[in-house]
Amino acid sequence: MNPRRVLLAVLVLALLFALAKTSCAAPPQAALQSQQTSSPSSPSTSSTAAQSQPSSAPKITKYTLPPDRYQKARNINRIRFWGIIGTFVYGLVVLWLVLRWKLAAKYRTLAENFSPKRFLQALVFSPLVILTIDILGLPPGVFRNWVLRKYGISIQGWGSWFWDWTKGELVSVIIATILIWILYAVIRKSPRRWWFYFWFASLPIGLFLYFLQPLIIDPLFFKFEPLAQKEPVLTQSLERMVQRTGENIPPERMGAGEKLTALNAYVTGFGASKRMVVWDTTIKDMNVPQIVFVASHEMGHYVLGHTPKLLGFGAALLFAFFYVSFRSIGWVLSHWGPLWDVHGIDDWASLPALMLILSVLFFVANPVSNAFSRHYEHQADQYGLEVTHGLTPDAPQVAAQAFQILGEVDFGDPEPNPVDVFMFYDHPPDPDRMQFAPTYDPWSKGDTGEFVK
Repeated sequence: MNPRRVLLAVLVLALLFALAKTSCAAPPQAALQSQQTSSPSSPSTSSTAAQSQPSSAPKITKYTLPPDRYQKARNINRIRFWGIIGTFVYGLVVLWLVLRWKLAAKYRTLAENFSPKRFLQALVFSPLVILTIDILGLPPGVFRNWVLRKYGISIQGWGSWFWDWTKGELVSVIIATILIWILYAVIRKSPRRWWFYFWFASLPIGLFLYFLQPLIIDPLFFKFEPLAQKEPVLTQSLERMVQRTGENIPPERMGAGEKLTALNAYVTGFGASKRMVVWDTTIKDMNVPQIVFVASHEMGHYVLGHTPKLLGFGAALLFAFFYVSFRSIGWVLSHWGPLWDVHGIDDWASLPALMLILSVLFFVANPVSNAFSRHYEHQADQYGLEVTHGLTPDAPQVAAQAFQILGEVDFGDPEPNPVDVFMFYDHPPDPDRMQFAPTYDPWSKGDTGEFVK
């Protein structure tokens, strides 16, 4: 796990759960992709009128890939599986080196010599330690982008990639500096209960960042355009679907993200910041009914209350992680603190040690959090089928077509490793989703849907 993401996840875990678990189109291999991945913007070449026509493709009952794409999908998913494990181990090594080489201690001394004021010390220490960790942690990210380019998932040039990385660092440093200052202020104020008070403080911070994500952070990395200007027919279809869900996303908040090779659509934010986004590639490669199903899956997360449930789950997990960290950090520093020149938990230089403990906790918790997510993703699939029933002709087959297209474009593994699924899949495997979609039909038995009556 990327150490920078660990630090931010520690502080805003609930935010990360909400962001990571609400995309129908994001396949498990999307873990290869950086949030900052982007490509040159270009107008959609799709024809809205053509996309509005029902698909004449043969009936789909099973997820399959042609031989060449099958082999590529198998290869890229093996790389992704071992890449996640390798990145986790590499991240631990980076944190250990920052401690072993006493870099954190040197930055602490530099900050304390700069000013006796704690906030000014945070302004010196935090950027130095975060940038050091991230620069040392660049190789896995570079390799990940190389793989994405090799398999055609990303067409982003290296210059653009590094510019996005730089922007990401600026955002991370600003947020992390404030949070690190708060963390160590709480530790100094209450050495025995800091874990509880900081957990409590992290929740509103997470919600605030989640609110700002679509308004400020996402536009730094992607170009968004009003969907109604580019695809008026699609916008009208999405409006009808949204009205049927009982939710409210005005047309002006429906946007198209700049073109990538992967497919995606998602709903993000809440309240005044809630947005529906459909990537240009999705518009190009899917017809209107298929896009409406993908978007209805996303709406299912809101209607079924998945976001607050995931926030609650994340908050509970964060509570446990902070407590375990509190119980562990003293033992860790008593054994290795002198070697690292770390004087105690209230020492700025203890931050990489805290991050190391939390890295392990997050990794170990992967099966639990991902099982939780897969359950909700399956519910959202079911909701999408129910809300499009009667709205889209042959909705189950349309859903199956959408899953097939997503798998083909994004190299969904047709034979996923059960260990990989257990550890790292936050969505059901493509074959499982494909098997469910065309067979879900309670209406033929005189019943109604579970979620949409």
